[in-house]
This record gives sequence, structure tokens and C-alpha cells, in this order.
Amino acid sequence: MEQKPSRRTFLTIAAAGAGGLALTGAGLPSRTLPRDPFTLGVASGDPSRDGFVLWTRLAVDPLAPDGRGGMPSRDVDVEWQVAADERFARVVRSGAETARPGAAHSVHVEPAGLEPGREYFYRFRVAGHVSPTGRTRTAPVALSPLTLAVAACAHYEHGYYTAYRRLAEQEPDLVVHLGDYLYEYAHRGYTAPGGAVRRHAGDRCATLADYRLRHAQYKTDPDLRAAHAAAPWLVAFDDHEVENNWAAGVSGNGTPRFARRRADAFRAYYENMPLRRASVPHGASMRVHRRVDWGPLARFHLLDTRQFRDDQACDDGARAGCDDRLDTGRSMLGEDQRRWLLDGLAASGARWNLVGQQVLMARKDTRVGPGSEVNLDSWDGYAAERARLLAGFRDSGAANPVVLTGDAHMHHAADLRLDFDDPDSPRVAVELVTSSISSDGDGYRDEGKVAETIAENPHISYLDQRRGYIVCRVTAGELSADFRTLDRISRRGAPARTGARFTVPAGRSALV
Repeated sequence: MEQKPSRRTFLTIAAAGAGGLALTGAGLPSRTLPRDPFTLGVASGDPSRDGFVLWTRLAVDPLAPDGRGGMPSRDVDVEWQVAADERFARVVRSGAETARPGAAHSVHVEPAGLEPGREYFYRFRVAGHVSPTGRTRTAPVALSPLTLAVAACAHYEHGYYTAYRRLAEQEPDLVVHLGDYLYEYAHRGYTAPGGAVRRHAGDRCATLADYRLRHAQYKTDPDLRAAHAAAPWLVAFDDHEVENNWAAGVSGNGTPRFARRRADAFRAYYENMPLRRASVPHGASMRVHRRVDWGPLARFHLLDTRQFRDDQACDDGARAGCDDRLDTGRSMLGEDQRRWLLDGLAASGARWNLVGQQVLMARKDTRVGPGSEVNLDSWDGYAAERARLLAGFRDSGAANPVVLTGDAHMHHAADLRLDFDDPDSPRVAVELVTSSISSDGDGYRDEGKVAETIAENPHISYLDQRRGYIVCRVTAGELSADFRTLDRISRRGAPARTGARFTVPAGRSALV
């Protein structure tokens, strides 16, 4: 009896490619490509009960300075297959798409009519070249457990992507990536304590070609490609996919013609992410806030905390004594998106409501002793809207809201209270904040600093400055969260360990 390949074998095949496999179906395109065009791998995302989106982008020379991946200036036909098994003996969907030079030869396919709640495998072929195989899955219709990984913040120069590899090895059903997928800086434009481990190609991103090149360089990393191939992703951007700390139409760095730059960044982001057609950008506007249901167990509410926010108060940064941050008219989400979120929570029948967003929602006073100092790019800079939002969580009646957050480059576990000044104030949700994949280098564990910060912020239960990600296991009765950490990323191969584990019992809105 033929033995089925192990999942670890699958990861190896997915990362390395599968050039020996042969597709059936439509014939080969008449023109050929000189080298493997699948250097950027494959990805899937936004699963529904009967489908998902599949992605690839053709690039025979990923680091070509013009951002075109060394591809010819013509359309290229790309075949795709979805199978019920790793060996593609049972192909259930297939077809062809056109990769166009105007879209950087990217392909987005949205197969439908598949069975709910099951695993599928997919691949692409063009001009005799076969892509790596990816694993994906459809959302269930019945109540069934979910394992999801939460990740964010992966500066290429600051370290290797070992955390992505370890994440893939945990075989999640779903990956939630909450932004800073890439960084826009030139070489050493943002330095980590340990210096640059790798080097960005090109200068600071300013044009469509720059952003395309940067996305391509990041996807040349085999550990990132393995993480994409291992599971479907839900993605939403933060700031560095465009530039540091931008806010709606306001550049974070005084960039001229910022709307043009934002439009170019959004276009490249869509070209390089497994997003559905509903997220195709229109100039300097792109819809990334959306809902994804995982059967009756979970509803994901993915937010956009950049396109609709007011400019940061008091010239941004970490500040003490900034009264403007308390202005009741200030908004991070914008009125329409906030109402969209609260309406969606009120209408949700899911056992768990997982709100994916980018910046720390819990209050965090970083000054020890009298007075306070807060990060004005986070929700502390939009305190009145945060208070309205948390009251809305309570009033919506939504079951078990849990906020999933990126950006902070540090693990946090926190209770979200209606009044952070009152330790007896009702808890309305839990916040789980993932550390970075690589941003800020190796990281550390400063027990003294952790103790001081928690003493100033008793609603925060856990902090860890090491790199890593979170793995959550969700059932009808509880959500458990493993905060995974790596001791180093300046060299490849570090193991991942569980630095802390928390449980959120259903109906409690509290960490245990």
C-alpha cells in the first residue's frame, strides 16, 4: 500500500517546488519561459464554505530592478488545479487564467462549489514549469475546532524568517497576518539593535516598481513561502506596506504626492497577496476591512486602522501630557467602519468573534511612577473612540469578543476594560498581541522591565520582548493561546518554545 507523504514532507515539497509533477488538462502554452517563473511561491486566502482565493505571481528574475520580475511584456497563460489529495490523483477543479504585465504577472483565482470544512491542495503550471504545491481548506458549516496562527511585522533586514517556518510546522488551519508584511526603508533605513542581518534590494520604496521589487524580495525567502503554502491566510496591512505611521491622506514623513505613493503601494500589495477581487484597489483606496466566517464557531472581523484615521495627535510618537489625544472627535476607524464593525458584532451568531486589527488597543503607560507616557500611534492616541468601541462590544451582545493585534514587536496578553483606571471596571474583551516575526532583531526577556510595566498596567497579564507568533486553538468551550518565542533570528534554525499559555473560557471575557 502506498504511504501518504507526511505533513513535514509536504512543507519540504512546498518550499522547494515540484518540477517533476505533470498536470493534466489544457495543453501547454506555445511560448516558453527560460527559467522557473514560480520563484515567489504560491498562496491562498479568505476561505469560504465552498472556496478560497488562490494566488501566484510569475517572476523568473525576482530582483530585477524594474519590479517586473524579469518577465516578458506580454500576457502569459497560467493553468491551475485544485485536488482532494497531495498527489493530485483526484483533481476537483481546474482552469486557466491570464497573467498580465499590467498586474505584475500576478494571478488570483477564486474556485467555488467545493465541499465545506475540508483540506485541498493546489498548484499552477506555465510553459512546462510546475509550481510548488500549496495546502488550503474551506470553512466548515458544522461546529468544529479551529487552530489559527497570528503573525505580524517581518523586517527583512532585521533577521531570518525562522518564525514563519516554525509557524508552518504547527500546521494551522488558518494564518491571520496583521500587517507590516514588508518594510519600505532603504538599506539600514531602520536599524535593529543587532544591525542588519540581510540587505534590502533597491532604495526606499517610492514607486510602483519599488514596491513590486520589495514584495518579490520578501517572497524569495523560503520560510515565508513555506508559511504561505501551509495554510490559507487572512491579511490586512498596517503602515509599512506604504510608509511609517501614515494616517489616511497624511504622510508619516512629509512625502510629496502621497496619494500617488499610496496608490502604488496598494496596487503592489494586491498583486502580491491572496486577496479576493473585492479588495482590488481603486487608486489610493483599497478595501481590506471585511468579515470571514469559520462556520458557527468563529467570525473574523478584519479592520483597517490606517485609511480612515485622523492624523496622530501631538506630532506622533511616545508622549506625556498630550491632551489632544483625548479629543472626543478623534477617530481611528472612521464612523462608517466603526458602525460596520458594531453592526457585524450585533448580528453575529458565532461562538467567538475575533477582531483582527493592527495597533495595541489596551492602554499601556510606559512611564514608571507618577504621570503617564503613551504611544500616540496606538489606540492610546484615540482614547475616546476606544471607549466608545469597547462599550459597543458590550452592548452588541456578541459572544466572546477577542481582539488579535500586531505592530508592537512584543507579545502582550491583556484584559480590555471599560475603564482602564478602575481595576474593578467590567472586562468586555481579551486582547492577544503577537510579537514580530523579525522586526527589531533577536529580542530579549527583561524580567525587571516586564514587572514594572505590568505594575503600571495591571490589566496586562503578560509581556515578552522576544520574536515569535501566537497559536490559538478554538473550541466551543474555550480559546487557548500559546505565545511562541524564539531566542534568536540573527542566525537560522532556532527552535520555537511556548513562553506562556492563556485560556479564555467561553462567556468569561477574561484571561485564565
